[in-house]
Amino acid sequence: MTVSQTAIKAPPTGVAGVDRRSAPTAGERAGRLIEQSWRPLALLLACFAAWWAVAAAELVEPYLVPSPGATLDVLTSKADYIWQHSWVTTYETLLGFVIAVAVGVFAAVVMVYSATVGKTLYPILLFAQVVPKIAIAPLFVVWLGFGIAPKILIAVLIAFFPVVISMVTGLKAVDPEMLQLSSTMGASPWQTFVKIRLPASLPHLFSGLKVAVTLAVTGAVVGEFVGANEGLGYVILQANGNLDTPMLFTGLLVMSLIGVVLFVLVEIAEKLLLPWHASRRETGATTTF
Repeated sequence: MTVSQTAIKAPPTGVAGVDRRSAPTAGERAGRLIEQSWRPLALLLACFAAWWAVAAAELVEPYLVPSPGATLDVLTSKADYIWQHSWVTTYETLLGFVIAVAVGVFAAVVMVYSATVGKTLYPILLFAQVVPKIAIAPLFVVWLGFGIAPKILIAVLIAFFPVVISMVTGLKAVDPEMLQLSSTMGASPWQTFVKIRLPASLPHLFSGLKVAVTLAVTGAVVGEFVGANEGLGYVILQANGNLDTPMLFTGLLVMSLIGVVLFVLVEIAEKLLLPWHASRRETGATTTF
């Protein structure tokens, strides 16, 4: 007996164990956002309150830990200066992150589809990951000069490993029965990759991307520490040499903000591209057993 497409319907309401939920309203979305955000915001406010209390009580000398007010004054009075260097670091981070994603995904696909390449490349990747990037950064400056290239290269090297590992894990996590089914139905390797392997690997990949994008910020700043005349790493290094702790704290806060913003952007992209994933479902039938 053939089942027509019209016969496939959503589970009827009133069936035991099934609860149909409508799409959340704007108020419900706002409430969910507040529920998810108030705890980290409260912790952040508590940290700032502790910072202010330490500075106000003069428990630490101001040249060691500046007050929040002094840091805010630097941020506002030298906004153009901070923005100029922040843009340089952001550009280096984004370019390094994009290159790391492109090369990392390609390498992961090759490693999964070729056991020989995987066994050969994986130990080399592990060795490259454990080498401290700050130790080899001066070498990149010698090779590539004091321009933007060494910063981007270090950002790529730091962000590359999480992308490769998460993508390899995702590609290998596909249900073998799905692969057998696609082979039985005559799907080509390309069709199997596009229709089965790639969609199944995206949740793992995005987990790695969220780690990689924050590490890319660190990589760009590390490159600026070694040799640069612009960027937040240069700002922090200059402030440290001049004992300008308000500027030093400002650079650290802006660097952290860049990482948080990029992390949130990757998470938004994940939500838009993976609405079907279990962690993103907001509608549909839910069991109540």
